[in-house]
Amino acid sequence: MNHAWPSSTFLGRLQARTREELLRQGTPITYPTHRTLLQQGDESRHALLITSGVVKVVASAESGYDMLLAVRVAGDLVGEMAAFEERPRSGTVIACSDVTARIIQVQALEAFLSRHPDAMRAILHMLCARLRWANRRRIDFQAYDSLTRLARVLAELSQAYAQPVPDGDGTRCDLGVTLTQKELASLAGLALNTAEKNLALLTSMGLVERSYRSITICDVPKLLEFAKVVADNP
Repeated sequence: MNHAWPSSTFLGRLQARTREELLRQGTPITYPTHRTLLQQGDESRHALLITSGVVKVVASAESGYDMLLAVRVAGDLVGEMAAFEERPRSGTVIACSDVTARIIQVQALEAFLSRHPDAMRAILHMLCARLRWANRRRIDFQAYDSLTRLARVLAELSQAYAQPVPDGDGTRCDLGVTLTQKELASLAGLALNTAEKNLALLTSMGLVERSYRSITICDVPKLLEFAKVVADNP
């Protein structure tokens, strides 16, 4: 499969030959938009390698509150934590678009990692990056006001997933993932009405533009500066 995988994804971290072999592992499968790929609490023992499309990871509390934990795109691996730990899944993975993936059983994934040290390093780097993202959200909750927290989430999402706007000067980009305001609010740890007000403020400042479920970053360097985010992928 000839594809430019984002450098922040698992496939994007692999050497070419290792990546080609991984893309032959497991069983290919397709999911339509809104289909559940993995269910919280399920005890299945496989991971999913996303080869096209976008998914979101949602966790549900006993109170019934749903929180968006993460967004994953083509090249990402999902479901590996429960597979490796042999514990129930901690979140539900839902297709945000039409998705193709490969189902890889944990035994096959572990054997693949043992044959390819670069893949083992890549998965460790991937897990560390996800832990850093989670730690930053915990720090942000205490260290920044709500407007800055939302800006930081948008800035870091843009670093990982954004696509440059055609014919632009390189500072303007589409966020690259489709999120509702409620989902953005949960990523930033904000109440919905607070997120809506702050998104309107960022729009009035000329940092973002909004349309239905779509956000354009008007000036990536200025957003990174405002959000106090260094230029690296989460």
